[in-house]
Amino acid sequence: MNTQPQSDDITGGPDRFVDRVQAGPGGAMTDEVGVITGDLTVATTLQPDGQAAVAVQYTDADEWYTLTGSPTPLPHPEVLRQFHDAVLDTIQAGGGAEVPT
Repeated sequence: MNTQPQSDDITGGPDRFVDRVQAGPGGAMTDEVGVITGDLTVATTLQPDGQAAVAVQYTDADEWYTLTGSPTPLPHPEVLRQFHDAVLDTIQAGGGAEVPT
């Protein structure tokens, strides 16, 4: 994984994480185009309403897609890193991965 935290929220922690991941068999399910597979980039962003938005793209592509189940509420903004890690694990497992609940 290649974590790239970006910009800080008012609590001083990153409000966006970006990583590359290899999707497992069956890939990741998106709202726009269905399942995508292969080398993906995943961005998890804390939204102003406290929800986490998850977008995926084929690495180095221009288009971003919404991971099915996104956005989703977080119990607290400080768990964004752990949530992002769970998203990466879910995509690595494949099977038409969606946002973990």
